[in-house]
Amino acid sequence: MSGEERKAVVRRLMEEAFGEGKPELVDEVLDSDFVRHDPYIEAGEVRGTQTVKENIVWFRNAFPDLRCIVEEQVAEGEKVASRWTVRGTHQGEFFGVAGTGNRVEFTGIQIDRFGEGGKIVEERAEFDLLGAMRQVGAALR
Repeated sequence: MSGEERKAVVRRLMEEAFGEGKPELVDEVLDSDFVRHDPYIEAGEVRGTQTVKENIVWFRNAFPDLRCIVEEQVAEGEKVASRWTVRGTHQGEFFGVAGTGNRVEFTGIQIDRFGEGGKIVEERAEFDLLGAMRQVGAALR
């Protein structure tokens, strides 16, 4: 699998699965033993495709019109680094904050590692949660 093909897989995960609300695509792009290292959850990581599907549904409930745009990507070996922007209207519960109707935009960067089967096996993600929380009125500026 080429670097361009790997970038397309990550773009599909971000823009289609998350950004268009298509959790059914997760099984096509993530390995069944997938793990995401996430500094914003208590366990520090998300494991398995079902949990990722549940994350997509959770985000889409908070931001029904959510869109994710991959701004740029770099591929090297089995890894792809992506910088993205998420935009949406806060309509449902988001980290304990009820929907406000506020427009929210935040950015993130992730590094995805592919396994031999051409699927993503590991991800390290960082995103501007504080900025998102400020925009929904949960954190002071």
